[in-house]
Amino acid sequence: MELSDLVNQTTIFRRKVNHVASQKKDRLAKTVGKVFDTASLKVRLTVGIAAVAALGLGSLAAWTSAKMQHILVSTHKENMDYIAGRFPMDVEIYSEMIPLETGAQRAIDSLSTKDQLIWIENTTGKITARSTALNKAEIGNILLAVKNVPSIPTVQDLNGSYWLMCATPLKVKDVNLGTLYLAHNITENQVMFRHLIRSLTVATIIAIAAMTMIIALYIDRSMQPLKKVSQLTATISADKLDQAHLNLEQAPTEVKELAQTVDQMLVRLSEAWEHQRELLSNVSHELRTPLTIVSGYIQSILRRGDNLSEMQKEALTIAASEADRTVQLLQDLLDLARADSGRIQFQSEKVVLNDLIQEVAGMAQQYSKRTITVNSSAPEIAIKADSHRLKQVLLNLIDNAVKYSDAQTPITIELDKHNNQAVIQVCDRGVGIPLQQQGRIFERFFRVDESRNRAGGTGLGLSIVKTLTEGMGGNITVRSQLNQGSTFTINFSLL
Repeated sequence: MELSDLVNQTTIFRRKVNHVASQKKDRLAKTVGKVFDTASLKVRLTVGIAAVAALGLGSLAAWTSAKMQHILVSTHKENMDYIAGRFPMDVEIYSEMIPLETGAQRAIDSLSTKDQLIWIENTTGKITARSTALNKAEIGNILLAVKNVPSIPTVQDLNGSYWLMCATPLKVKDVNLGTLYLAHNITENQVMFRHLIRSLTVATIIAIAAMTMIIALYIDRSMQPLKKVSQLTATISADKLDQAHLNLEQAPTEVKELAQTVDQMLVRLSEAWEHQRELLSNVSHELRTPLTIVSGYIQSILRRGDNLSEMQKEALTIAASEADRTVQLLQDLLDLARADSGRIQFQSEKVVLNDLIQEVAGMAQQYSKRTITVNSSAPEIAIKADSHRLKQVLLNLIDNAVKYSDAQTPITIELDKHNNQAVIQVCDRGVGIPLQQQGRIFERFFRVDESRNRAGGTGLGLSIVKTLTEGMGGNITVRSQLNQGSTFTINFSLL
């Protein structure tokens, strides 16, 4: 093998690897896009229902938290209101035998506990009486430094400890003693409440996540009938419209109605497709005969046209060529119409490919004036096929190679057998086919590039090749590289 051939094969292999990797990446992107497709009905329903559920659970959790907070402090508030209302009377009782300031201190001592602290601030801002615990700096400095204490008991966060505080004017025996301050330590209750709120928040988030998953699974299961409709309709081809049927007995009523509508549409499409095929077949058949007669008359005139001028001969030659081209187009359409309707007939028999390919190569070389080389690795390779149709396939492939390659380059036909398969390859060194268009090359009326088609074609030749090859039990593939040429490979089972 020459170095240049090795480099070319390495380049082709690298491009194929890159193409496969690109396809896998595209498939992964499509899969991720399907899962997180914001335009998907499943995603919209899941997000919508989950959002409503989250809003409901969140609102319930917030209301529960507020209610628990209210219950937590309401008892302490009632107690503080009771103390604030009773305190002046206690001071008045104690001050019957002692001064008011001393009576106020006695009342504070009797009402104070380790969590309930009381102090009095006179009109000048001086503390005149207070609970014994306020003499401790760590508590007293914190509580006594609080300013603008409200008259309604309110929770205050003081360096990590929580106190319910309120202030009320203190007047005893028509004497203004200043302001009475009450502080109740609810740190333990508040910490317990905060832990409870965190647990409630975590439970709410878990509940929302679980509910979202359950909703997503339920919606996905509910959407299965629609997915089935999509999958079935995606696999329906034009030639199987009459066999297509959607059976969704267990689906919801709306989906059943959709399936019935699709079924009716498929029936109408099948009828329209059948009418179209019949029309195509009839028109092709009816036009082929008169055009063949016209072509025959023109050829007869040209053979006997010694008295024709050069301009007349040129005009008649062009007319004959176009008539032959149109007849061939009609024949191709007729063959495809017969294949679509299943009326094309194959006369299968034993065919020795070595002899048939030599015959075809000789015929093609005669009308194309091109060098056609046949290489075979075995003296006799036999298959079961329709010899007439197989000749048509090979002639179409050779004609395609002639159209898309220079006249100076040879056309090669390789015949080999591999893994119990007969392998026929038609190779040219022409313009090649872009990689992204090689998958469509066998479609009807598809042409890679009009500017590359020097001979003019209908785009039906390769479609007929594929139809006839598969009708005889074979398959055909193409491998091509731009400006390097194309290789069409046909495989048949050996006899």
